[in-house]
Amino acid sequence: MMLREPAVYERRLLMKQHSFGILEKLWQIPWLFVLMLCGVAAIGYVALYSAGGGTPDAYASKHALRFGFGLVIMLSISLVDIRVIARFAWVGYAAGVALLVLVLVHGNVGKGAQRWIDIGPIQLQPSELMKIMLCLALAHWFHRASWERMGNPLFLIPPALAVLVPVALILKQPNLGTALITGMIGASMFWAAGVRWWKFAILFAGVGFIAPIAYERLHDYQKARITTFMDPESDPLGAGYNIIQSKIALGSGGMWGKGFLQGTQGHLNFLPEKQTDFIFTMIAEEFGLVGALGTLGLLALVIIFAMLTALRCRHQFGRLLALGLGTNFFLYVFVNIAMVTGSIPVGGVPLPLISHGGSAVLTVMLGFGLLGSAYVHRDVEFAAARE
Repeated sequence: MMLREPAVYERRLLMKQHSFGILEKLWQIPWLFVLMLCGVAAIGYVALYSAGGGTPDAYASKHALRFGFGLVIMLSISLVDIRVIARFAWVGYAAGVALLVLVLVHGNVGKGAQRWIDIGPIQLQPSELMKIMLCLALAHWFHRASWERMGNPLFLIPPALAVLVPVALILKQPNLGTALITGMIGASMFWAAGVRWWKFAILFAGVGFIAPIAYERLHDYQKARITTFMDPESDPLGAGYNIIQSKIALGSGGMWGKGFLQGTQGHLNFLPEKQTDFIFTMIAEEFGLVGALGTLGLLALVIIFAMLTALRCRHQFGRLLALGLGTNFFLYVFVNIAMVTGSIPVGGVPLPLISHGGSAVLTVMLGFGLLGSAYVHRDVEFAAARE
């Protein structure tokens, strides 16, 4: 009896293991992760119920509907072969850039910014979708790159432009916070792909050089946010009002909170944007330090799962995609929490799956669908690395 070569046998066994059907793929879906997402959305529902004055009609019911629709999208995408998704990575990127251009031409203006477009009954913020598409495009570009190619500066020019184009378009809206997050997602994927540290040092030196010039080009309200961050009490009834009220609400919650629907800062309308940017403040006021830490703990588990998926993937595309999506979610959480606690300037970034807002919920669930596909198909084979 002739023995097969070990490499050939293992390859055939791997292909056999991943030629399973829909039922097998459903079994492979990380249902514990799905349960965690439902837990985060449930916290959002409770917080938005309170923000709406004790009724679901204002924000909570819409939040539940959007999450339910997003959950269907997530589970559907999780069943799609990750290699099929990879083939359309740059198509998705091109569509994202086209939507960013469209929003500058025909977008809706709100609060001094032009960031949204109407697609039927849905008001979409393309900058949120663009972050997901950028993760796909960069993962596709780097997943077959050899170590020698990663050391070639010319090879890095196309992906660098792929980051700079959406960043520039998002800045044009203007949306400084999302533009910075998009740039950081791109930088994290460059680092994960193996770009040498000295290239990042050159980049950071360049950013430091142009920062004063960029500051002078900021809008007045953006400069006011930075000035207020340094000294909120300098304008307590103007630019510093939001962060001062947020800190009062955070501190007044104590260890156990004032109780559900008993928050004074939120319900007496001292806290602006309580249903979006400052939703975490409402949670901390009504449920105290325990409720705030519980919320952060659950959000941290979601981020940990994304990073573990990156470690478990046998192919570079899945590793990079999972890391990029995990970084996106982490930056959502970090920026929002740091913003409402006064650690960084206020930037208008929602708390994912908790804040009110359709674009953020649907794009986050779209990203988690891609993460689910990477998990379900974590052992499939891609083509060999490019030399």
